[in-house]
Amino acid sequence: MAGKIYLVGAGPGDSKLITVKGLECIRKADVLVYDRLASPRLLKEMKPGGSKIYVGKLPDRHTMKQEEINQLLVDLALEGKTVVRLKGGDPTIFGRVGEEAELLRRHGVSFEIVPGITSAISVPAYAGIPVTHRDIASSVSIITGHESQEKLDRSIQWDKVTNATGTLIFLMGVAKIGYIAGQLIKHGRPPETPVALVRWGTRSDQETLVGTLADIEDKVKAADFQSPAVIVVGEVVRQRELLMWVEGKPLFGKRIVVTRSRSQASELVDRIEELGGEPYEFPVIETVMPQDAGKKAQIAAAFQQLTAYDWVFFTSVNGVEFFWRHLAEQKVDLRVLYRARIGAVGPATAAALGERGVVAEQLPGEFNAEGLLAAFGPELKPGQKVLLPRGDLARAWLPDKLRELGLEVTEIDTYETVAAGEDDDELLKLLEEKRIDAVTFTSSSTVRNFIGILQRMGHADPLPLLSGVKIACIGPVTERTAVEAGLTPGLMPEEATIEALVQELVRWNESTRVK
Repeated sequence: MAGKIYLVGAGPGDSKLITVKGLECIRKADVLVYDRLASPRLLKEMKPGGSKIYVGKLPDRHTMKQEEINQLLVDLALEGKTVVRLKGGDPTIFGRVGEEAELLRRHGVSFEIVPGITSAISVPAYAGIPVTHRDIASSVSIITGHESQEKLDRSIQWDKVTNATGTLIFLMGVAKIGYIAGQLIKHGRPPETPVALVRWGTRSDQETLVGTLADIEDKVKAADFQSPAVIVVGEVVRQRELLMWVEGKPLFGKRIVVTRSRSQASELVDRIEELGGEPYEFPVIETVMPQDAGKKAQIAAAFQQLTAYDWVFFTSVNGVEFFWRHLAEQKVDLRVLYRARIGAVGPATAAALGERGVVAEQLPGEFNAEGLLAAFGPELKPGQKVLLPRGDLARAWLPDKLRELGLEVTEIDTYETVAAGEDDDELLKLLEEKRIDAVTFTSSSTVRNFIGILQRMGHADPLPLLSGVKIACIGPVTERTAVEAGLTPGLMPEEATIEALVQELVRWNESTRVK
């Protein structure tokens, strides 16, 4: 039985600008065929086991000819695959979707075209330029600038296009900007007509260059302004001075790697996005229920005597989450902890308990094991029983100190931290091209696993790869691990919380901005 092809527009670059239907298609695809303008974050939305095929084109070379891409889609469909052909922007705007769809139809392959947000309108909008304006421009033209001068002259009627609409949008025309400007002046546009080029629009490395038809070529050469970029010609460009919005966000211009587990990354990822940065999710750890029979037996034994504990200390959100999973699995009623006092490290852990109807004892001023002991130390008495539901990689410092004070400590590994992270060629490329600004680490295991994955991907010594990248650690324990790994941490908040880490990133970005 033949499969189905979805010809999907990925939008201009910001992964959240894909349509709901486009995202649904990606999540059910067996194969994703994509080009370089598709956001790497969209590739991570595929179901487990799905395969990815890169067919992107660069200005100086083609990974695969268009005819070969067309045939690839047919072959995959005839194998019974559900395939998404993911294209930057909208597939019907210079996306050659017609050629692909025509061949599919000739072979009897079922397909759907899923429109995307074209860069022709979205990229100028992110630069503060509306392509139409009631008082300035009531019409817009979208024109290819990719062809040779001869082909441009054959495909574009310059005498008609030049003044046909208030705004002219040229896609893929950076290399021909001088010729385009010259033709527009020749056919009647005033030399002082405003022009804007927006490169990598909607992404963290968005750049905007503004000039006029008369001087834009010189400005492009002086700035070494490269593709991909959208060219906007017309009076609407002047609106940028009033409507610039994305450049003013506190983390604009920063691409930040998030190494946290996928289940926990959302808070950090969302905050980076809200503040104008571009998060790059690269989870290097995952937390799972213990599989070892011995550990399961220890947990069961501890849960059978929950009424005996004087204290239960939770040192992480994961500790809370997995403790409740075990309560359900063991069919134990939480009310058996009626006599225990509950302590939490940090506001996030306390909030996780609060969501479950448990009010934690006073929070320590320092959000780590040391702070917890400092806060509760005077009330800890010899002979008291303490339960520590933690992860398998938790430090021995806290139970050791509690035992030194004469308390009876029961440690249970309610969850395990395992290495995650597939080889990611896109991340490697961004690091090699120095297009990653910062990497965030929220635990020692994220540091160790991140370094290990880079080594697995062919960099025996990853440190040069991270040269110039700001290393941000959530707390002193993580920072020490980073130093031991040879890294040079540059950011660490006073409080070991996600929000404090985000604010530290904001302060850093503000300090590096050109005034």
